[in-house]
Amino acid sequence: MTPAAELSVGIVIATLGRAKNVATLLDRLALQSLLPACVVLSMEGAEDAPPARTYPFHLIQLFGPRGSCQQRNRALDSLPPDIDLVLFLDDDYVPSRRLIAGLVRFFAAFPAVSGASGRLLADGVGGPGITPQAAIALVESEDAGEERASLSVSPPHPGLYGCNMAYRMAAIGHSRFDENLPLYGWQEDIDFGSHIAGPLVYTDAFYGVHCGEKAGREHNGRRLGYSQIANPWYLRRKGTMPARFAHRLMLRSMAANGARLLNPEPWIDRRGRMIGNWLAVRDILLGRADPRRILEL
Repeated sequence: MTPAAELSVGIVIATLGRAKNVATLLDRLALQSLLPACVVLSMEGAEDAPPARTYPFHLIQLFGPRGSCQQRNRALDSLPPDIDLVLFLDDDYVPSRRLIAGLVRFFAAFPAVSGASGRLLADGVGGPGITPQAAIALVESEDAGEERASLSVSPPHPGLYGCNMAYRMAAIGHSRFDENLPLYGWQEDIDFGSHIAGPLVYTDAFYGVHCGEKAGREHNGRRLGYSQIANPWYLRRKGTMPARFAHRLMLRSMAANGARLLNPEPWIDRRGRMIGNWLAVRDILLGRADPRRILEL
């Protein structure tokens, strides 16, 4: 068992069009009871970067083509060689002050675990979103309580939740995110997890809030709708997503888009997603479905 004090943590944040959210996240990371060794911001352009300031950790800023998989891969390649744990955070995630401390405590206590996602106090991705101010209030309220003496660990899962997922660098090795899943990279977290040897679990050892910020997301409903069908189909054929899981995912997306077609949420382009769903179904029947076709839509 490796002592928690000896585990170094690198944080990867792939971001696009959310400079304010990133600034909030970096400010929260600066308040950690245990600081990360480094934080990597992987961006498309300078407009994605937060205002310049000094942080109590090493900040690496990278620029290159957009796409969550591409951006995360660039960040992985830039991590110092002495990093033991890498934590992938969405740019609209608001962490507890005890996030890093809980993370290293967990991995020290469970040496057989290769990856873990923490507890979400709230997740705004399925609704209109949670403001950073409201998210900070939630985590501060939770942090005011006593730290849990025991650590929970779930049964193994096929993949982790991309907004907050941590892996041992030794388990990752040369594995990388599939860049054939462009832009938002729908289901890239499941695909990535399939390449990791060892259990992937969920725990309450570290926690935060996923705001579900709508700015900067893929607002082209056709593209996301196409990805909802084409990406699981591609991953099923690739062998990194079980067929039953992929089919259920595709049917669930089509059912949700169809059910809300006449009364859509203001923040979701249901009509565009439904069109994208059917375009992908057509391409599957024609034998030409490919996640990269969203770049043509």
